[in-house]
Amino acid sequence: MTRFRKRSPLGSRRPPACRHPLLSCLLPCLLPAAACTADSGGPEADAGTASDAVPSFQVDPSWPRELPNDWILGSITSVFVDAQDHVWITHLPETLTPEEIAAVQDPPMGECCVPAPVVLELDPEGSVVRAWGDPSTQDVSEFPRNSHGLFIDHNGFVWIGTFRHHRVMKFTRDGEHLMTLGRYDENGGSNDTELLGGPAGIWVNPETNEVFIADGYANRRVVVFDGETGAYIRHWGAYGEPPDDDARYPYNARTAESPPPPQFGTVHGLVGSGDGLLYVADRRGNRIQVFRQDGTYVTEKTIAPLTRASGSAFVVALSPDDEQRWLYLADGTNHKVWILRRSDLEVVGEFGRGGRQVGQFIRPHGMDVDSRGNIYVGEASTGRRVQKFVPG
Repeated sequence: MTRFRKRSPLGSRRPPACRHPLLSCLLPCLLPAAACTADSGGPEADAGTASDAVPSFQVDPSWPRELPNDWILGSITSVFVDAQDHVWITHLPETLTPEEIAAVQDPPMGECCVPAPVVLELDPEGSVVRAWGDPSTQDVSEFPRNSHGLFIDHNGFVWIGTFRHHRVMKFTRDGEHLMTLGRYDENGGSNDTELLGGPAGIWVNPETNEVFIADGYANRRVVVFDGETGAYIRHWGAYGEPPDDDARYPYNARTAESPPPPQFGTVHGLVGSGDGLLYVADRRGNRIQVFRQDGTYVTEKTIAPLTRASGSAFVVALSPDDEQRWLYLADGTNHKVWILRRSDLEVVGEFGRGGRQVGQFIRPHGMDVDSRGNIYVGEASTGRRVQKFVPG
């Protein structure tokens, strides 16, 4: 582990689920967001006052600061902002080329650079606080190889998925391994209650300590475990139905008249809201599906339906105002972030476009929002960076 300034562990800043959920909240497309909001414990920050104005964003070119130790990032797989507004990043050192990490070749090819540890924690100013996870010195059981999916829960524990190796690992903030869900390189299919299959996104409910996993690179489901014991609780597929691994759908031949896929395509990201809903990004399905947290299906929204290849729905995040009025969707194929009004899931704006200049994206893949409404977006392709977008 490489450590910088020591910080006290804090949990997620995510608001808890409603203690007394309203039945009318089960259909957010029919009611304004205010009608579905109980005391969500939202952040007391600049973004805490709800506004009808659609948010707009500008890139902050000064963020982050230069990484220490000649470190360089590979493909960014996940971004998460914790209760301190610290930005956590996971990346794939194995995607770096020999020329990019010339200093660690044998013999060295040049003076720079060195792969950064797999997990990095940055303070609000963009300086590294701590970093850990070293494939060159640690056994594969001790660090998140092929990391994908990142969440810091209400107890300060760090949850990280490993999508190619079918597991989700629980760590302390310092990188001490505590528990593993699933088993390395084992997949029993979408209805298995012990094994995972390509987990991609993670969300932990602070009220119940249930761990929700977008189990979607190999499997086709959302699966829930107990955050303390690791015990299986429940799972479901698209529309809240049992997942079917044998079903087929012509994603690349989809037309404007095609019916939506009856099964999940690639369950890639998810986030829970303060009023007890769960928003699931089905990447190849080009959609967001909304559920109650018991798996009951509520509604869906298709985004850019003719997007092929990897699809349009990568990662979802919610605005930090008390009503969580806005939903953001990172689209790694169209290289932008969509802005949706959460009350009816209508697309009301977007920012970014394909490119390698400041404020542009090549495959936005990780995303989260801090307590002031700043959005952090990580790129999984050749950009290999995290950019900060500020409201206004």
